Amino acid sequence: MKDIKSRVQKILEETHLMSLATVDDAGVWVADVIFIFDENWNIYWLSAPDTRHSQAILKNNKVAGTITLSTKKNEPNFGIQFEGKAERLEGIQFSLLVKHWAKRGHPAPEMSQALKLLDGDCWYKLLPTNIGLIDEENFGFDRQVVEANK
Repeated sequence: MKDIKSRVQKILEETHLMSLATVDDAGVWVADVIFIFDENWNIYWLSAPDTRHSQAILKNNKVAGTITLSTKKNEPNFGIQFEGKAERLEGIQFSLLVKHWAKRGHPAPEMSQALKLLDGDCWYKLLPTNIGLIDEENFGFDRQVVEANK
């Protein structure tokens, strides 16, 4: 039996795309975003502030999402589902930019490039309150609940 927290960590480390669900006056909306995370499994991403999901977060900070590592037919399901609260961060957040750029396979930027690289996008942070692990290989279809902010 694998350790649940190490399996969640593997998913976060080996993926780059998160499906983020938000709610606004028009209803439910899902957007895929490239994410990074910190040691407490808080999730960060860059988005234009005028996108539907960014605007929804300003009005209703409750969000949910999924991150899936399994991608091939007949491969065991392996991913996480989560809910939490999201917020827009102010400023350049240079350390996040460096980490984000590395995850995308680019060399670390210089601080002088930061504004140009952000190109008007803002940082968002998701603080998970509930994480569920789907790990068919180790747990079948029994969803494992993981302590948020480990």
